[in-house]
Amino acid sequence: MNKTLMADDLREKIIANPDVLLEDHDVMRALVGAKDDAMGGNIVDLRGVAMERLEARFDRLEDTHRNVIAAAYDNLAGTNQVHRAILRMMDAQTFDQFLTDLTGDVADILRVDAIRLVLESSDPDAADEMRPTVAVMPEDFIEGYITLGRNMPARQITLREFHKVGGSLYGDRAEYIQSEACLRLDLGPNRLPGLLVMGSEDPHQFTPQQGTDLLSFFAGVFERTMRRWLG
Repeated sequence: MNKTLMADDLREKIIANPDVLLEDHDVMRALVGAKDDAMGGNIVDLRGVAMERLEARFDRLEDTHRNVIAAAYDNLAGTNQVHRAILRMMDAQTFDQFLTDLTGDVADILRVDAIRLVLESSDPDAADEMRPTVAVMPEDFIEGYITLGRNMPARQITLREFHKVGGSLYGDRAEYIQSEACLRLDLGPNRLPGLLVMGSEDPHQFTPQQGTDLLSFFAGVFERTMRRWLG
């Protein structure tokens, strides 16, 4: 096979799959290091394409780097918020103070617009009792609220858009709540489950795509604190 045929064959392969050439690091280094006056116009153009490709890759890498750093800062800020909220929650000396702090300082630290503790009761006289912080509901209310009545297990942490389902839990704030976090609570043996709901006016504060590790940790501390108060 003569040189012309070999050159034509190579040319056809490059045209058919130019990425093979652009992805080859050795070829790219040779092209970038070559002198302009020693190359034809087509080679200079090819080197320009290669440089554009490398610049585009660098831009994507830089964007990824910024996103990773931003996510790390967000995660650190979230961790600090949860830790501060837990410390404030543990400062309470009485159960009434604990409940007051929950809808006051704790809610402010977590930057949520409403918090309500839900407890189930088998006593029909106690059920449907609403207080500023605590709602007492009939048995099985919590599972139905979390699953929206669907035949599925209730997860410990549920993050979702708020569609005014069970809006009475937030009282007067229900009209403004756009997203919510539902934290299912294990209050100990022989006790009905509890639920802590956090509502936000920001529709993006709680979404199903978010991680739940921090809220799971918060829920774990909260339910253990509740067991202590319940005796």
